Amino acid sequence: MKLSRRIPRCRSVKFAPFAIASLFVFTNVTGIFFSPALAPVVIASSVAETIPLDIPTSLDPKLDLIIYRAGESEGVDPRFIHAVIQQESKYETRAISPAGAQGLMQLMPATAKRFGCDDVTDPESNIKAGTKYLSWLLKRFEGNVELALAGYNAGEGAVDKYKGIPPYKETQNYVIKITANYGKTFHPVLSPADAKIAFHLAPNPAPAIRAEFE
Repeated sequence: MKLSRRIPRCRSVKFAPFAIASLFVFTNVTGIFFSPALAPVVIASSVAETIPLDIPTSLDPKLDLIIYRAGESEGVDPRFIHAVIQQESKYETRAISPAGAQGLMQLMPATAKRFGCDDVTDPESNIKAGTKYLSWLLKRFEGNVELALAGYNAGEGAVDKYKGIPPYKETQNYVIKITANYGKTFHPVLSPADAKIAFHLAPNPAPAIRAEFE
């Protein structure tokens, strides 16, 4: 008698889910196929940076990070930079004043050139230059926030001339509003490393901070 060799076949796909589930359990228990050595490796495409929660936000994470980094680099409190930008442009990248000041930190052409800003419409370039100017003014006026702001608005020459805040209504209101928003009248002049400690800028991720990504 001739015996036929038959290969068993599934008659229906209804057993497929059960087979797949069984394979999954088997491979996870035994470690076959899904061992750490064979597991897919996920590489982060960007490095997370952190910003203290008490620092204001522009509602644009990338812009917040630019401000934060500029402050770290120049030893200027990012909270102070935010207060200036809020008053100057309300975070409008292409803001232009009647006097010709441009960008987020409303730089006049001469000031932009003086502090290395080649494109006032570029947020990073504008903020870096504006922060360098703020840092320079704070050093010049020994950490006096009101005089630094008066210099930023009316020019340091006007502050020298009047030996204080110039008697210009615009400048006086400008100083009052930003000082109230920032909440301080003195900003210590420190190195970037010391400023990071003084202004409680977190160098490493921590639970009580807002994470921002590039």
